[in-house]
Amino acid sequence: MQPAEFYTGIVAELYAPLKSSSHDPEEYVRFVAEHGQPALELGCGDGDPLIELRRRGLDVDGVDSSADMLDRCRRNAADAGVEATVYQQRMEALGLPRRYRSIFLAGPTFTLLPDDDTALEALRRIRTHLDDGGVALVPLFVPESVGAEGIGEYSETTAPDGAVLRCGVVAEERDEAARTQLTTLRYERHTATEDTVVDRPWLIHWYTRDGFAVLAAEAGLTATVVEDPDDPNAFAFLLT
Repeated sequence: MQPAEFYTGIVAELYAPLKSSSHDPEEYVRFVAEHGQPALELGCGDGDPLIELRRRGLDVDGVDSSADMLDRCRRNAADAGVEATVYQQRMEALGLPRRYRSIFLAGPTFTLLPDDDTALEALRRIRTHLDDGGVALVPLFVPESVGAEGIGEYSETTAPDGAVLRCGVVAEERDEAARTQLTTLRYERHTATEDTVVDRPWLIHWYTRDGFAVLAAEAGLTATVVEDPDDPNAFAFLLT
């Protein structure tokens, strides 16, 4: 299932109320301030942190493959009183009308690309959209298995209308050789009169540090790894 198909319907509806935390906009404000404008957020979703960067007057566009998430982004931007230019495109088919000094993903959304071939094409598209001297930030991580104890665990919240919203893992398949982890997530919305339950397959394709650097080089980019001192499974690359 493509990310554009995953983030639809109830999944898009439950994304914001059930996410564990919001992105700290300061990291991306600093990134854009250091490397320049205009900037582009890949995988902007419902507008976190894009809308806050626009509220601060930064020249930042957004792109996402999910029409439902972009609809929410536009509504959130309107509610915040800011204008935001967003495009519905896949990273591996990126074709925007201008180039950027700063390109970033706010989180490891790049791991939603299903395989190395798709990732390579996305990196080529990033290179095409980088202005001379521009820099791209790509956070990555190696997921941990939820294990048997994680199957059946749910996150839950109550919506303003009283609906009970839930999401949990109901199955997992992991392939170390292919560097993939396929998790079946169950999304639920319960009201006094209606129960909605949907299962969606969520594929993560991860990278080694050396493997990603090789892909970047093949795309014509120079990759510099940035380690996360708090998490050995999380790292990022600066691409030039």
